[in-house]
This record gives sequence, structure tokens and C-alpha cells, in this order.
Amino acid sequence: MKIAVIGAGAVGGYFGGRLAASGTDVVFLVRGKTLETLRTGPLRVQSIGGDFEVNVRATEDPAEVGEVDAVLVAVKAWQVPEAAAAIQKMPGRNSVIVPLQNGVEAPAELAAVLGPGRVAGGLCRIVAEAKGPGQIDHYWAAPSLAFGELEPLTNAEMLAQLRDAFVAARVRCEIPRNIATAMWQKFLFIAPWGSLGAVTQLPVGPLRESPESRARLVQALHEVAAIARAEGSDLGADSVTKTLASLDALPAGTTSSMQRDIMAGLPSELEEQTGAVVRFGRKTDVPTPVHDSIYAELLPLERRARGAA
Repeated sequence: MKIAVIGAGAVGGYFGGRLAASGTDVVFLVRGKTLETLRTGPLRVQSIGGDFEVNVRATEDPAEVGEVDAVLVAVKAWQVPEAAAAIQKMPGRNSVIVPLQNGVEAPAELAAVLGPGRVAGGLCRIVAEAKGPGQIDHYWAAPSLAFGELEPLTNAEMLAQLRDAFVAARVRCEIPRNIATAMWQKFLFIAPWGSLGAVTQLPVGPLRESPESRARLVQALHEVAAIARAEGSDLGADSVTKTLASLDALPAGTTSSMQRDIMAGLPSELEEQTGAVVRFGRKTDVPTPVHDSIYAELLPLERRARGAA
């Protein structure tokens, strides 16, 4: 396969790097210091599963990517519209697009620009950080991916080939029976934790250990589970309990990517996580008091980070 990866942060750098290291034909669409780094030296991944370095092809020009079989969209959720515009400039119109963002709205955003039959649903699970341009630190748990059809795809067979490429690269990858439900399960994990972590500025250990913040976290989890059910994805009666157990298993010092961005005064995925819960809650008439409160507190910080304060 020929695969384009848009972005080379924790997600794109790790998963695209694993593909490249296994011999898959991969090109990264990046810019700035990341582009300079990947053009002059290797992509470096420090991982509990084994460190590796790999020289990769990188460009900032979508037209230079060439025709590819699949495109992994690995930018932040708020950068998806920009990624869609870049994909439009790539040659060829048969590639399958696989978004790996936190949240559940990226596929629809991409399909609105790129048209029907090209965009799959997708998600990834990884605890990692970009420590610098082209430098990824994967420090906990085995990363994995899942993707599948939300609507019939023109080249659906490419999903199986993409899965096989990841498996050959020793990355756990699956095509679940219902990718929409899998995406909501991931959203249940990331949105309440990211929201509470950002507003308290606490890593997950103190957040889950304080009775007050834990109770708030549990309520936030129930809000998202109820929205998923209203949207047609019943995650099961034990979904909150299972998700809380996963959060309890994280290293105590772990923070979410949205939390780190907000604490650093950077643009974040607030709209795509906390804000999305608020919007879906209004749409489905599911009360979301915890997320409503957190969104109101964090929105001024987000506006300032984007120069709108």
C-alpha cells in the first residue's frame, strides 16, 4: 500500500512511523519545524514496545504526495477542515480517508468536503506525547487502532489492506462490526477525563482519588453514555464502570492531550470534546450539567489561546 499520513505528532508520528519502519510506503504531510526535522534526519520514537528510528518521506505540498491508497488524518480535531482542504489538493480521488481524532464528528466534517464514499470512521488508542518535532514518546499501554465503514465506501477493500499493513507492523488493529459504537466508546473515555483534567489542572491520579472530583467524573461519564444511547449507540449498562476502571489503571501522572494544550495556553480540542458533549446534549435533550459548567469555565481560555479574547 501507499499511505499518506497528515500530521506527525504523537498519533501520526507513532502509527505512521510503525508503518514506515515495517517497509510500507508512507509519506508524511507536515510543515514547519517538523518538516525540517524529517527532511534532515529520522523520525524518532521512544516506546515501551521498543525504540526505533526511521527515515521517512515528508512534504508540505499536498500535490507532491502522489496517489495513495489511504490517508490517515492524524492532526488535532480542530485542524480537520484544514486537512480536508489538503486532501482535496492531492492527486487521485480513490483513496480511503481514515480520521483518527478524539471525538465523533471528524468523519462528517471530512465527508462534507470530500464527498460520500471516501471517509471511514476511525479511532486510535495511545498514551504518548510529542516531545519535539519528529520525536515521539510512547510511555504506557499497547497502542491500537480501529476503523470501519460508517457508510458504504467506494474502495472498502482498502480498509482490510490497511489493517493488514498495521498488523504486519506489529500494531494491534481491528475492523469492528460497528465503528460508530467504538468511536462513542473512545469518546466516553477521553471527553469526561479531558474536561475534568483541564478544568482542575490535575493529572488523572489526584483527579480520580478525590471523592469530590471522582463523583463529578462519574456524573460526566454518565452524561456521555446517555448521549451515545440517544444517538443510537448503546454502550451497555456497564460502560461507565468499565471506563472508570480504565481510567483507574492509567499511571497517576497521566494527563490528556486537551488538558496539556489548555494548560500550556495553546489552542485545544475543547470544542470537539467538551463543547461537543454540550452540543449533543442540547440536540438529544440529554442534560449535561457537568460538561456545561466546565465548558463555560474553559471557553475564555480557549478564546484567549486563539487570540480572540
